[in-house]
Amino acid sequence: MTNKKKTTIKDIASVLNISPAAVSKALHDDSRISTKTKDAVKKVAKELNYQPNHLASALRKGKSNLVGVIVPRTNSNFFSSVIQNIEEVLNKEGYNIIITQSNESYKKECNNIDTLLFTQVDGIIASMANETIKLDYFEKIKSKGIPLILFDRGENDLNVDYIGINDYDSSHMIVEHLIEQGCKRIAHIGGYKHTRIFNNRIRGYVDAIKKHNLPLDNELLLESSLTTEDGREKMIQLLALKNKPDAVYIAGDYAALGALQVLNEQNIQIPKDIALVGFGNESFTAMVTPTLTSIEQHSAEIGKQAALTFLERVKEPFVKQILNKVILDAELIIRDSSNKK
Repeated sequence: MTNKKKTTIKDIASVLNISPAAVSKALHDDSRISTKTKDAVKKVAKELNYQPNHLASALRKGKSNLVGVIVPRTNSNFFSSVIQNIEEVLNKEGYNIIITQSNESYKKECNNIDTLLFTQVDGIIASMANETIKLDYFEKIKSKGIPLILFDRGENDLNVDYIGINDYDSSHMIVEHLIEQGCKRIAHIGGYKHTRIFNNRIRGYVDAIKKHNLPLDNELLLESSLTTEDGREKMIQLLALKNKPDAVYIAGDYAALGALQVLNEQNIQIPKDIALVGFGNESFTAMVTPTLTSIEQHSAEIGKQAALTFLERVKEPFVKQILNKVILDAELIIRDSSNKK
């Protein structure tokens, strides 16, 4: 089978016996081209199934009206909500988005960045992968003068716009809630501390524990990728301790779901024996048994603010602007898994 040749502007010009330049102008509704010629060009373009080369157009104009979005995963209510709100704001301004996911892989994240740069995107809005420690590929974006806006996961060292919540205060709030419920031995299953948001959550947990003179045992502080399987594994590890925790705060709802499964399987009463708190307010948190206490991260507002920040950057690209650091206050949604009183 032979491959069907892609239709070009020259093919349309040949059919109509006009110049390729005239075809290009007609396709772009140039006022110097007659309505009759425009109609003829569009008719032939449709018949030949002509598809415009957006990359070539972007190279000519220096503007693609495309914005790249990189997320760790798309199967999360938080990230899908952020994406939806980014797209909603940018579509109104004539931009389309290209969504890529890293699956928490540094290598895939780097490939995503290369692809988006090759596609000549006008900006990149990103949340970093769990594996990301080196920032060289994000520096590569900056070096090309392309606006880079980070959300949720981002590093201060990059010195770029950032939109997120107050992770430190959120952790503090969770620990104090558990103490109010009478918990005295609180464990934390966190993300990797090389990632700024998870480091802030760990710091918030540690400082709140110290503030209330509770035991700070290394065996109660665990790091993980925060997958559902990680939650299961780490909860089993905590239950194997001689002195078990009476509460577990987990820095991600998917890991909290895994922990919840283990507690239910072992007939451990929640919250009577062990109270449980997650992070992210994923949609399933209100549906599991017992319902899961979690932190609302205001994903819709994060998406809107990230998009608006990009629009500010492209409006006046050559004007040195103050970095936009939007830190939203999180909200603790108290449900059955931690509500002892």
